[in-house]
Amino acid sequence: MASLGGRVAIVSGGSRGVGKGCALELGAAGASVYVTGRTLREGTAPLPGTIGATAEEVTAAGGHCVAVQCDHRDDRQVEALFERVRDETGRLDVLVNNAFLIPKELTSGLPFWESPISNWDDMIDVGTRSAYVASRFAARIMTGQKRGLIANISSSGAAEYAWHVAYGVGKAALDRVTADTARELEKHGVAVVSLWPGLVMTERIQTLGDAMPSLDTSGAESQRFTGRAVAALAADPEILAKTGRALTSRDLADEYGFTDVDGTLPKGPMHDRPEGVSGSRV
Repeated sequence: MASLGGRVAIVSGGSRGVGKGCALELGAAGASVYVTGRTLREGTAPLPGTIGATAEEVTAAGGHCVAVQCDHRDDRQVEALFERVRDETGRLDVLVNNAFLIPKELTSGLPFWESPISNWDDMIDVGTRSAYVASRFAARIMTGQKRGLIANISSSGAAEYAWHVAYGVGKAALDRVTADTARELEKHGVAVVSLWPGLVMTERIQTLGDAMPSLDTSGAESQRFTGRAVAALAADPEILAKTGRALTSRDLADEYGFTDVDGTLPKGPMHDRPEGVSGSRV
């Protein structure tokens, strides 16, 4: 894979999961990575992982990573993040919009009329809206450079039912954000893509255990697989040919020739979700 030496990246929501994997792969490729999240200390969130631990792991692997605590519901904190990156590095080459708030009802199997209305705000605000806001600040830097990549972590839930009504609506809207921001940014040399991972062995999936016995994890992706897709896209000199599109990490593996960390190729996007924790179809 081509080197990203000298490049600067921001990965939102990087305490764990796909965001952590993206930070690790961008760092391994030589980029300087700013990773954001809310979790500073273990035990203060329901799942393991902190932005500091991610930064340490990137550094241990030979990369350079700066952990920045940032609540992506707070526009002032987000603006301060981009100002810091611009002031400290003078550039921004890659933005990975991964921040997402997952309510406990997501995999519960509850229909939307029995779920809290707050589920909508959780997944639209920290997901669709936060990607829009971060892209706005990133564009102010990238357009001046006449180059850059914004990768929005989306899902096949943008095109078919997945988990929860608000989840699918948010992902479909995120893909629309990708298409329309790409239209305005292309003439400035900035590419925008949506990425669809498959089932990822995140900390959340790993802790579901017996609560969702119908969840088939064979062929699932490591947290780093989509990160390898982002790194490959960032190194592609013809990236503008893909701008505005929703791309699967699995298809990009075939195109760019990378595999998962164990040398295998995962199945790709899910097209059939399992039974929810409550036993209802989700």
